[in-house]
Amino acid sequence: MRRSFITLYAIAATALTAVAQPRFTSNTETYDFGQIEWKHPVTVQYSITNTGDQPLVLTEVEPDCACSVAQWTKTPIVPGAKGTVNVTFDAEALGHFNKSVAIYCNAQPHLVYLKFNGEVVREIKDFTKTHPYLIGQIRIDKNSLDFPDVQAGEKPVMHIGVVNLSDRPYEPVLMHLPPYLQTEVKPNVLQKGEKGVITVTLDSERLTDFGLTQSSVYLARFAGDKVGDENEIPVSAILLPDFSGMSDTEKANAPVVNLSIKDIDMSTALAKKSKARQDIVITNTGRSPLQISKLQVFHPAVGAGLKKSVLKPGESTRLRVTVVKRNIGKKRRHLRLLMITNDPMQPKVEINIKAK
Repeated sequence: MRRSFITLYAIAATALTAVAQPRFTSNTETYDFGQIEWKHPVTVQYSITNTGDQPLVLTEVEPDCACSVAQWTKTPIVPGAKGTVNVTFDAEALGHFNKSVAIYCNAQPHLVYLKFNGEVVREIKDFTKTHPYLIGQIRIDKNSLDFPDVQAGEKPVMHIGVVNLSDRPYEPVLMHLPPYLQTEVKPNVLQKGEKGVITVTLDSERLTDFGLTQSSVYLARFAGDKVGDENEIPVSAILLPDFSGMSDTEKANAPVVNLSIKDIDMSTALAKKSKARQDIVITNTGRSPLQISKLQVFHPAVGAGLKKSVLKPGESTRLRVTVVKRNIGKKRRHLRLLMITNDPMQPKVEINIKAK
């Protein structure tokens, strides 16, 4: 009798695990700020991926102290897509800190803890954590500018932290600005060891089309500096179509894009060959025609070929992705593909590629 009970329990457990469900996956469990300045709030961004097969909902996010404030993706995160949890920490005292944030969701387990730590000081002397990228004798806290989900009319802002490690006064300047970017620098001149911020604003009205727009700006290391790979900062902006005016009935009858795979690892194939390829099956599981209006690559090493750009309900097509090994290291850009569709739940579909 006992053996029968165990067998039945095992069968039930197997059946439960086979049920479709969301899955919570974070890019990191613990973030180390290193040294941060007292009375200067800092923000950590956790990237959350739904690695399950049902929409993931982050129902509540609760930091463990009043010194932290959280913002997070409140819309459902479809399978394979990403959301974010941003936690801003405003230290109340000097010294080391270890903090956590509780995230409630509809996945198993329902409660997940993410952590962050560091040291609060009056004056930062070690900039390797806070400003990890070195351009000449200037340190910056980010080496790319990504505006991932922009709606028409919006003006999103990004900040580049700058530290002058040279012996001379330094004026931070971004060269070769495209017409859709504007900058403001505070302070205008940095003395030795002084920090500043370059505020970069994107004017979405000046983007010419939906989908991906790429360019590069260049940080001047000194007056009269030239542009080159050493001081390049890649810029990407993704302008999304607006579906806010759709009715519930229209959404219920909309197309639904489904991919056989969204994360590709070509490392093994490229270890043996100079060129690798991967086929992805795209299926319209919705109720009206699916239109793939844009298919764009972020990196010159990546190529893509799509057999059909309009799919009837239930119809599938093939997307062939190729990577050329010798071109991987030429640009400091992400190895990924972008699709813009008329699926209101997934107007942007990203395919991430791993290749070494």
